[in-house]
Amino acid sequence: MVPLGTPMPEFTLPDASGQTHTAQQVCGDRGTLVIFMCNHCPFVVHIADMLGSLASRYMPQGIGVVGINSNDIEAYPQDGPEAMIEFARTHDLKFPYLLDASQEVARAFDAACTPDFFLYAQSRRLVYRGQLDDARPGSDAPVSGRDLIAAMDAVLEGTPVPHEQVPSLGCNIKWKAAD
Repeated sequence: MVPLGTPMPEFTLPDASGQTHTAQQVCGDRGTLVIFMCNHCPFVVHIADMLGSLASRYMPQGIGVVGINSNDIEAYPQDGPEAMIEFARTHDLKFPYLLDASQEVARAFDAACTPDFFLYAQSRRLVYRGQLDDARPGSDAPVSGRDLIAAMDAVLEGTPVPHEQVPSLGCNIKWKAAD
């Protein structure tokens, strides 16, 4: 896992409609949440409505939110741009949902799975890389957002985010085959 304190990588990526977004543009005044996600992963689908709720709650408070889909869309066309637009609409995702077709951004962040959460403080230094909460598809644990909410609240309050963080669990990023 990327060490806490690591600077947020720079990126320029298109959303599903082709509009370009930079890291600078998606950053909030008080922090930034980067979510590696996709449309078909059951772990993402399980929490997708919560992602929309979190963005609606925290973006007005100054935490920028961005979703990045780094899956190989040739091998997994269900993660392609048209499906990204529909997924965002269905789950009321008001944040930019970007396509990392080269997968270079996922590698720069050292993203491993979907979902994978990276929370940066105002300084654009990593303060949290962990799970949303204990909820998993097929489990009885409710989707509460507990772990990530605690981290985002700490960023807003200017208090330290706990260093003990449970890694996110989900589907592996669908990497392109090596040439």
